[in-house]
Amino acid sequence: MSELAVRPPDLTDEHRMFRKTARDFIEKELAPFADEYERNKGFPDEIFKKVADMGFLGLNVPEEYGGMGLDYWFTVIWLEELVRSRCAGLNLALAVQSDMATPVIGAIGTDDQKTEFWGPAIRGERIAALGISEPGAGSDVASIRTTATRDGDDYVINGAKTWITNGSRADFITLAVRTGDEGFGGISLLLFPTDTKGFSIGRLLEKVGNHSSDTAELAFDNCRVPARNLLGQENMGFYYIMQNFQGERLVGAIMATAGMELLMQDAIQYGTERQAFGRPLTKFQVWRHKFVEHLTNIEAGRRLTYHACDLFARDEAAVEQISMAKLYTCDLAQRVVYDCQQFHGGYGYVEEYYVARAFRDLRLLTIGGGTSEIMKEIIGKCRGL
Repeated sequence: MSELAVRPPDLTDEHRMFRKTARDFIEKELAPFADEYERNKGFPDEIFKKVADMGFLGLNVPEEYGGMGLDYWFTVIWLEELVRSRCAGLNLALAVQSDMATPVIGAIGTDDQKTEFWGPAIRGERIAALGISEPGAGSDVASIRTTATRDGDDYVINGAKTWITNGSRADFITLAVRTGDEGFGGISLLLFPTDTKGFSIGRLLEKVGNHSSDTAELAFDNCRVPARNLLGQENMGFYYIMQNFQGERLVGAIMATAGMELLMQDAIQYGTERQAFGRPLTKFQVWRHKFVEHLTNIEAGRRLTYHACDLFARDEAAVEQISMAKLYTCDLAQRVVYDCQQFHGGYGYVEEYYVARAFRDLRLLTIGGGTSEIMKEIIGKCRGL
């Protein structure tokens, strides 16, 4: 087991300059349109290209594939700043593109696959989705039923996926399929172009929050893709997915922590301006103490998350630490946003205040990328329970 002492990131002047660049971009190019994207339940595809042109989709991707070749802490900073868009659905769509659907291509893909799929995604020229969840298999990845049967030089795919972010707009999907026997040993990953004959988009799901991201049901009816689109080895997909989940879960922990900090900043500013019974709300002891508890817990979550990021950045085993970080921060976010909304009173229940939207959006954190219950099972196994 890794040491428990937290090693804070060794941030340089370059990191700090990058944070300002990212913040300026987000506050100018994304945040002003958050309300519009929420009302429209979507945002223009051009946003992917605009973000990619700044290098944000490939911060730690090698330069030969269109990335910036920087260290992982630049990604951490980008994700922390991205919450300032105040548009969680947009943030999720971008994170799927850069940190969920494509890292596995970089990790195990062939040079041709990286050139055809990874590079264009990093450059914002092709939109990516991650296709794992099914109507009968969410957190239980080993139970997926979508099949890919080898037929000569092709795989023929049949089945369905659901809860797929970017599903209605993706140019390709990093797709989990069953190529072998039941259970985790018969799963593979394929790179699936969405212009393939037999592919169709079903319903766009009406979600509680994250309204600006598209979440779709997908169907595959005798879809034929080249066998060269197989990622890694056949029937090893479960292991690739589990490794890929580590980056996805870190995204959840990083953005949960930064999101809580933003909510607290908003609440404290509101509480210093809003008067009740002749004094600012922050002068009431019950709220001061509650906020101090939250601020302390958020700082603990940040340290836990940074420790997991540090291990991940150095390619050290971090399954337990990442699972702990996601569990702790995402559960904490539910309590923080509840209290921040309560603190706003009636104003917290109207759309003109960000906390109302955040109350809906943050609910996804304990579900997506593996539920809190799954995190507890993983941690228990790591500790031999």
